[in-house]
Amino acid sequence: MFYNQGYAGNMAARRYAAVHSGARTEGATPHALVKILFDELLIALDATVLAERQNDRLKVSDKQARAMSILFALESSLDFDKGGDIAVGLAQIYREARRLLLVGAKERDVRPVEQARAMIGEIADAWGQIG
Repeated sequence: MFYNQGYAGNMAARRYAAVHSGARTEGATPHALVKILFDELLIALDATVLAERQNDRLKVSDKQARAMSILFALESSLDFDKGGDIAVGLAQIYREARRLLLVGAKERDVRPVEQARAMIGEIADAWGQIG
């Protein structure tokens, strides 16, 4: 066999995820795109916690970076002119979630990451109810 089966499986899973993600975003409304970001962020946060519990530093770093990039994307998509205080509040929450992720990584502690996940989970639930 030319490929390590685990490696080949990971590559196949990544390709599937890319295709699946592309299919989800194709033709999606702006509201649906933000929902996809929330879904992906929650997955990354959950994976960060799981990797930390398994002491898998490489995966912690990978999933933390993914979560951070999504948090930056969510914050950069805010319209402060139209969103006013709500946009400012969301930006503060996204910054706090990033801070908690960094604290969790530095201290190798899942509790700050779980706090970030709870905050984002509430926003994601509310966003999902807006339709």
